[in-house]
Amino acid sequence: MYPKFQTISMGKHTSQAFKDDPKHLAFSMSRYKFVSKMLEGYDSVAEIGAGDGFQSEIVRHNVKNLTLIDIGEHNKKDYLNWNSNPANYLIHNFIKKKLNKKFKGIYLVDVLEHIPKSLEKKFIKNIKHSLKKNGTVIIGMPSLESQKYASLLSKLGHVNCKNKYKLRNFLYNFFSNVYMFSMNDEVIHTGFDKMSNYIFAVCN
Repeated sequence: MYPKFQTISMGKHTSQAFKDDPKHLAFSMSRYKFVSKMLEGYDSVAEIGAGDGFQSEIVRHNVKNLTLIDIGEHNKKDYLNWNSNPANYLIHNFIKKKLNKKFKGIYLVDVLEHIPKSLEKKFIKNIKHSLKKNGTVIIGMPSLESQKYASLLSKLGHVNCKNKYKLRNFLYNFFSNVYMFSMNDEVIHTGFDKMSNYIFAVCN
């Protein structure tokens, strides 16, 4: 006897990403896999800039408790529409204020490049306020070198891309340890920085 399978629909944002470029969606999901391995077993984890939360499921299956956070109420509604077993979803803007809730792990994938440089320090300080002692923050973003190949639409939204060196030095203003990784397509590595199209920082 076959088990009863559940059919789900992707969130609106993820559905559009799949329609535009399914290959790129696969790369993006690989970034979430990396995060899920780094935070595996953590008892309290938060994603900042979760969007429709579709890719967040990769992390949710590897941690004990996941809280999704975004500034858009429409994203929360979209998430609840497709997910029959939802995580906690909070509406909060870290640019404007701190969140009085603590997590062992916090991650943001494809978020920092959208934060204006004039606001990035306040943004990271407010995030760190929600990090438990000895907790981990993971930040992933497109590399500065990759932007000459980015689409016009991406370039309009990417107001704060950095190279590996600048991201590491920026984060050392807030964290004692910053471990840098590069990524090309689905492959995480520590190779030649300038050939990387994506970068990760693991901080504590």
